[in-house]
Amino acid sequence: MVQTRKMNESFFVKMQKDLTIAGELIRARQDEKQSILNEFDLECKRFFFGKISQRALAGSVKKTNTELQRLDKNIRDSIKKARNLSTREMKLIGDQAPIGYRASISGIIGGSKKKKAVKKKVKKKPVKKKVVKKKTSKKKKR
Repeated sequence: MVQTRKMNESFFVKMQKDLTIAGELIRARQDEKQSILNEFDLECKRFFFGKISQRALAGSVKKTNTELQRLDKNIRDSIKKARNLSTREMKLIGDQAPIGYRASISGIIGGSKKKKAVKKKVKKKPVKKKVVKKKTSKKKKR
């Protein structure tokens, strides 16, 4: 009896959930980054109106920059994780390509995978190094 391919749906659903979680994490970190930028903007306004000192603003700058760098790194890591998950999902889906079958009077025909064309490897000729002859200087006699 001929059987068709069947996808492992539970594994695919798990990967989908992981991808959704990675996307939500990216969005949460972006929101956190926006709130930090808004908070720093308020600090700048307070400095402009003379409510805090320049020293206090400098401390706030350092704290804000380290926090922004941490969030950017976290967002990049989440994007990398999401990219890897989506690549794995596409591979799983790509493996589900249908196998061609045909019904005939004698039975079912087909089911063999097409072989990929094998490319011949071209051997590169070794590069010959040119030998450079040193010129000998002849002294002229006077």
